[in-house]
Amino acid sequence: MASEVVMPKLGATMEEGTIVSWLVQVGEEVEEGDPIAEIQTDKIVMELEAEADGVLLKTLHDAGATVKVHEVVAYLGEEGESVEGLGNDLSNLAEAAEDETEQPMAETPAQNGQQTRTGEKIRRTPAARKLAEDNHVDLSEVTGSGPLGRIHKADVESFMEANEKRVTPLAKKIANDQGIDYKEIDGTGMRGKVVKNDVIGRPVAQQEVAREAKRVPFKGMRKVIADRISESAYTAPHVTLTSEIDMTECVTLRGKLLPVIEKVEGMRVSYNDILLKATAFALKQNPALNVSLEGDEIVYHPEVHIGMAVAVPEGLVVPVLRNVDEKGLATITRETKTIGQKARDGKLTMDDMQGSTFSVSNLGMYAVDGFTPIINSPNSAILGVGRIQKKSVVVNDELAIRSMMTLSLSFDHRIIDGAPAAAFLTELKEVLENPFKLMI
Repeated sequence: MASEVVMPKLGATMEEGTIVSWLVQVGEEVEEGDPIAEIQTDKIVMELEAEADGVLLKTLHDAGATVKVHEVVAYLGEEGESVEGLGNDLSNLAEAAEDETEQPMAETPAQNGQQTRTGEKIRRTPAARKLAEDNHVDLSEVTGSGPLGRIHKADVESFMEANEKRVTPLAKKIANDQGIDYKEIDGTGMRGKVVKNDVIGRPVAQQEVAREAKRVPFKGMRKVIADRISESAYTAPHVTLTSEIDMTECVTLRGKLLPVIEKVEGMRVSYNDILLKATAFALKQNPALNVSLEGDEIVYHPEVHIGMAVAVPEGLVVPVLRNVDEKGLATITRETKTIGQKARDGKLTMDDMQGSTFSVSNLGMYAVDGFTPIINSPNSAILGVGRIQKKSVVVNDELAIRSMMTLSLSFDHRIIDGAPAAAFLTELKEVLENPFKLMI
């Protein structure tokens, strides 16, 4: 008997979700855990997985449709099972399935998902499974680009292309620069690998080789990020204040805390951890920055929940650290490392993404001195953090070498005025330059 596939409730406040795309075509066989569709909420894009083995008999909504939670979106069942009376038939599903719409096929033990990496089931789309089977590709050797390392058809194609001809990176670059087809060269390297000397001296192609631009669908997490940033930028009038901070004392403090916290937590405290603690301290002293606009009301939040921007392969996510003002640096260090790893592994939940009252975006690991961050809605302010670098500055009328950093505070000028924003930034500067205040 056909089973229902429903729109999942991915978070406590989720009421509806949007079907970004269907990853499986009607009539295609799936296994338990296979991705059926991509679901978008207002926070994140996640995959809707099959809860049982079967065939996708019918879908009730096109890609792009917004559906209430717990509402039926598709049916799974046995091959050939009647779907008459199960919702409304759709004629354009093939278009929504795009290039992942391969036909069902017989499976072999090596390609039916039972193959494992270190004892774990390999996550792959049905189209990737079929392509791998047809071309005798071992999926355990393929690196997936999807959430949780799921292998897509494009990953198998890239693997096949990369292994089609053995060539050193330098030889490949020389060949591409000179328009030479290295695939036609008999390599003299180990196991027939094409090396630099195999390419140098060969006739250069007289005609310029046409190169195609890479095109990636503008959807999923990238589309969610774009929509949220655009809404924030066009809705909230942004004002940005900057301040240069002398981080010399924080550098000294971190050096002393490194062995202490590492002994307790097994993790190294970072400048970002200290910065988060200092930001929470300054927010408690300046509650006018810990606010949000909800309809016709300005909400002053009693808790300090800080959103921490984390770069992931698909874009940027902002998981939330809760009650940061109430926690010590050891706890903050543990929580930032844990939630940061969850973000990079694609394992964040909706609850991990909700409830921030202020956000921090740290680009200090790059050669960035300062920038103007866009507010992470529904917050009303965000702190941008630049790199720490040594500079010559005047201290007590004498020239000295100090570790300096630039902070950039963007805020919503509808509900936050310049004076309280400046007061917050001044407080934060004071506590970072005198971090012993964090112990009080």
